[in-house]
Amino acid sequence: MKSSFDLISLIGILVSLIAIIGGQMLEGGHPGSLIQVTAMIIVLGGTSGACMLQYSLPVFLQGVKMLRWIVFPPFIALDDVIEQVIVWAQAARRGGLLSLEPILAEMSDPFMMKGLQMLVDGAEPEKLREAMEVDMYAYDEHMRLAAKVWESAGGYSPTIGILGAVMGLIHVMENLSDPAKLGSGIAVAFVATIYGVGIANLFFLPIGSKLKFIIGQEMVRREMVVEGLVAIANGENPRLIEIRLHGFIA
Repeated sequence: MKSSFDLISLIGILVSLIAIIGGQMLEGGHPGSLIQVTAMIIVLGGTSGACMLQYSLPVFLQGVKMLRWIVFPPFIALDDVIEQVIVWAQAARRGGLLSLEPILAEMSDPFMMKGLQMLVDGAEPEKLREAMEVDMYAYDEHMRLAAKVWESAGGYSPTIGILGAVMGLIHVMENLSDPAKLGSGIAVAFVATIYGVGIANLFFLPIGSKLKFIIGQEMVRREMVVEGLVAIANGENPRLIEIRLHGFIA
C-alpha cells in the first residue's frame, strides 16, 4: 500500500514539545531538569511491559508497526476508488464480467483483487457482499485492536509515572541523612509523574486516536469497493454507481 506524508503530525509533536519546554523556561527553569533517564526507564519500561501483558505478541507487534502511520499513513484516495470502479463497470457493461479478467493481473491490492476475482467467477451479488464483508470486518477488528495498544499505553503511563514518583520519594526517605542524594531522588519523583502524564496525553492517546481515524478511512474505502462490485454484479448503470459512491465522500 502506498504511503503519504502527514506533516501535521510532526507539527503537532513540535508544538507540544515547544509548549512544555518553553513553559519550563518562562518559569525560570532549565530544560535539562526535565531530562531524567531513570524516570524515563521506569515509565516507558513499565508501560511497555503492561501492554505486552495485555495483548498477544502479534497484536502488540502490529501496534508498534503501525506507529509509522503517524508520519507516513497509507495513501487512501477515495476519488481514485470511484474512478477505478467506474472503469470496471463500463468494461463489464460493454464486454460482460469476463472482460474484467485481464485487469486482475495488473492489481496489487489483495482486497480489491479478491472481490474482482469473485465478480469474474460469477458470484451472486449477496454472496459477494457477504464474503467481502467478512474480510472487511476481520481487518477492522484486527487493526483496531492493534491501535488500542497505544490507548492502553495512554492509560497505564500516568499510573506508572505515579509509581516512579513513589519510588523516588522512597529513595529520598532512605537518604535523609545524606543531603547530596536528596536532589536526585526528588527529581526522579516529580519528573516520573511528568513523563507518565505528559507522554500519555501528548503522544500515546493521540497516536491511538489517529490510527483509528486512518483505519476508519480504510474501512470507508473498502465499503466503497464492496458497494461498487455488488452494483456491477447487479448490472447497474455506471453513472448511477458513480452517484452512489460519491455519497461516501460528500
